[in-house]
Amino acid sequence: MLPYGAKCERVEQKMTEVLTAAQMRAIESEAMACGAVTGLELMERAGAGVVAAVLEAWPQMAAARVLVLCGPGNNGGDGYVIARLLAAAGAQVVVCALADPVTPDACTMRAAWPGPVVGPADLDWPDFRASALVVDAMFGIGLARDIGAGVWGLLEMAKASGCKLVAVDILSGICAESGRVRATGGFLEWPADLTVTFQRPKLGHYLDAGAQMSGRLVVVPLGLEPQIDALLRADGAAVVDLTTASAASLAKGAGHKFSHGHAVIVSGDHGRAGAARLAARGALRIGAGLVTLASPVGAMAENAARLDAVMLRPVAEFGALLADARVSALCLGPGMGLGPDQAALLADALRVGVKPRPTVLDADALTLIARDKALFGLVHAACVLTPHGGEFARLFPDLAAKLEAVAVGGPAYSKVDAARAAARRAGCVVLFKGADTVIAAPDGRCAINAAAYDRAVPWLATAGAGDVLAGFIAGLLARGLPAFDAACTAAWLHVDCARSFGPGLIAEDLPEEVPRVLRALGV
Repeated sequence: MLPYGAKCERVEQKMTEVLTAAQMRAIESEAMACGAVTGLELMERAGAGVVAAVLEAWPQMAAARVLVLCGPGNNGGDGYVIARLLAAAGAQVVVCALADPVTPDACTMRAAWPGPVVGPADLDWPDFRASALVVDAMFGIGLARDIGAGVWGLLEMAKASGCKLVAVDILSGICAESGRVRATGGFLEWPADLTVTFQRPKLGHYLDAGAQMSGRLVVVPLGLEPQIDALLRADGAAVVDLTTASAASLAKGAGHKFSHGHAVIVSGDHGRAGAARLAARGALRIGAGLVTLASPVGAMAENAARLDAVMLRPVAEFGALLADARVSALCLGPGMGLGPDQAALLADALRVGVKPRPTVLDADALTLIARDKALFGLVHAACVLTPHGGEFARLFPDLAAKLEAVAVGGPAYSKVDAARAAARRAGCVVLFKGADTVIAAPDGRCAINAAAYDRAVPWLATAGAGDVLAGFIAGLLARGLPAFDAACTAAWLHVDCARSFGPGLIAEDLPEEVPRVLRALGV
């Protein structure tokens, strides 16, 4: 049983905060400094939590042969606790230490382990083939350098031998801050079967390779809620959240159509208007009271044939739409085109009057502002930029280069770091797309919308899905949600619509799935 009788929880169902390794260490230090807990008690709780999660997943491991790989730090100290508790439960446990413990608490737990300890050189393929379970307690969230093949190769041997692999806190070789692989000479091909982390998930569990390599993610409590509450009160903007959606933010109250906003979306010309139609459909389904497509003359017939509830206006009347105070949000970019006429249209949309109008900039609009510093200079605080990786690199080449650079010392530069820096530079919300979508605001607020674990949706990688997401954001902006909240909520709904529909999804299905998702939320 876990401490305090708590059950293991899949993190996607509970607790929305995601911590950095530094924040977690600060929380533990504060708890120890105030006398709430000792380091040894934390290790005992962590080890008990891992054992409970293992036996909940595989009860047969209580009588199996288990190999525990221990590093020299406190992650290794957790490993010695896990070994002792599994042995007490009846397992035949072999402990392998990369090196002698170097922290006082790890030394104490090593001394409390009653069995022998072997070194990596003493292990060979038969040792792994004879084991049912391998526990990786080598580095955890403290990793700040690349590990060699002699270390990650042990994990590869475990998976190749058919062992269940459990990572303590995070798989060794994955940076807890960035999710990036920190290993030389390659890395193991298979993910862990189970990752057990403590108190809150870490950024690396959701970013980059970390989301794919963690297997099933379980969070166990250590009794540190007061310290986490103090961190949130002291600097909540420094904490990254997982995106969520609530019925309260999505429900529509009384009023007429204009009470719920009017979104205007700019269409591309003939043969390129489908992206804007997808965005328009998304904006309408998400609850905007009205949606208008500003269409080039050449695409009017095409758009009219495919749209009913979405209104059509010639793009030549875009100026009149901008002058209409009832227009509450704009969306420019999907299939819009990259010519001088489109650049002029974008400039008109971004020039602010007394109050900036909420505006989504996607696709072609991002390319245009990346090409023209004057256009980039018109981007204002009410904008939401929605770049994928290639568009991000065109907009922020130096930040993209840092993301691609090999980390030398300390934690690797992360997608959260890049998105926050981009939001500060642009002065607006940036939604950096991917399976690990990161949404950042200029004031430092940040959220991750991870299509991972129970929310994995590989079929969302389909043409037009991003256009629907832009429409979702525009519709929520039109309804009055602040830019950061609109982007976070839209991203969550985007994934949930894909999950609701399932395999075989195409972009046109996403807006049609919104009613089902909203009903499930209780809207």
